[in-house]
Amino acid sequence: MSDTDPNPVPNPAPAPAAPLKPAVKPADMSRGDFLWAGWAMLAAFFAASAAAGARFMFPNVIYEPSQKFNAGPASGYDLGVSTKWLNEQRVWIVRTPSGFYAMWARCTHLGCTPNWWGDQNRFKCPCHGSNYTLAGDVIAGPAPMPLWRAKVDLAPTGDLIVDKAILENKPGKRENAPFFVNYTSA
Repeated sequence: MSDTDPNPVPNPAPAPAAPLKPAVKPADMSRGDFLWAGWAMLAAFFAASAAAGARFMFPNVIYEPSQKFNAGPASGYDLGVSTKWLNEQRVWIVRTPSGFYAMWARCTHLGCTPNWWGDQNRFKCPCHGSNYTLAGDVIAGPAPMPLWRAKVDLAPTGDLIVDKAILENKPGKRENAPFFVNYTSA
C-alpha cells in the first residue's frame, strides 16, 4: 500500500487499558480497637460467670414420691412374710404372733432385691448369694450387715402405715417401736 492510496483503511485504535486496582491491604487493628475487644471479652467472661453463679442459687430439685404408704388393713395379713408390696414399694410385711414389722427388700451388699424362699424360711439374694434369716440377719454371703427395717405404725383405722424414710437394722433397736408394732387379732 502506498501513501497515495485514495481510500486508505484506518488502523483500529487500540483498546483502552483497564485501570489497575491498587492492592487491598487488610486493615490493621488499632491499639484502641484492640483494647475495646479485650474489655468486651472480659465483660463477656464476667457475665457468663455471674449467670453460672445465679444458676447455682437455684438447684435442680427432684420431686420423688413419698416414702410413706398405706399397706392396708392389718387384719388382712396372715402369719409369715407377705410379698404383696414387693414390686410396688420394695417392702416385705412380716407378721409374727405378737405383731408386724416391715423390711426393705434391698440387699446390704450391693442393693439387689432378695427373694423370699418360704420353704427354706430365708431371704436369698440372687446376685451374690447373701442369705438372711426371717429377722433379716446375715447367715451367708458377702452382705456386711442385716436387712433394714422400715418404720411401721398402726393407724386408728386399723391400717398399717409404712415409712421407708426411717430405717433401722441394729439388733435391739429394730425389735421395738417404731420398727415393730404390737398387734393381736381380735
